[in-house]
Amino acid sequence: MADASKKIILVGVDDSAESSYSLEWTLDHVLLPMKGSSETSFFKIILLHIKPPASQVVRLAGPGSGDMITRVESDINLMASSVGKMAAEICEKKSFKDFEVQMMEGDARELLCKAVDKHKAEMLVVGSHGYGAFKRAVLGSVSDYCAHHAHCSVLIVKKPKSTAQ
Repeated sequence: MADASKKIILVGVDDSAESSYSLEWTLDHVLLPMKGSSETSFFKIILLHIKPPASQVVRLAGPGSGDMITRVESDINLMASSVGKMAAEICEKKSFKDFEVQMMEGDARELLCKAVDKHKAEMLVVGSHGYGAFKRAVLGSVSDYCAHHAHCSVLIVKKPKSTAQ
């Protein structure tokens, strides 16, 4: 369990470049500058990956759908493990040692907000995929939902657009 004297920053991670960028940006601009010359930090990071339920990914009914769901669950679990390792590697590469990787299954918007309450997080960090209004309306925006519903400060990190065309 976390050191009671440390504040919690919850970082939502997934397999996107935007997620990796938001974690690196948070380490570089928020957490590591606060460490100063000390090797300890005032914060602990919880890297939280929310995996979708297999039934949400595969909406099949009929013979053989059980086998398909089992295979999809296996793929989702492999992806979740990969995301957790990637996030841990980013923290280790930046020499930030006080982190924990957690996985949950369900709706990312709701579970990120519930995790904020559970861990009494001071801040929630999420990346922005940069969807336009139409995609946001159709797909739903995790960052927008969290900004309105999380009971803490929410940092939405946007990856700069590449200048190369």
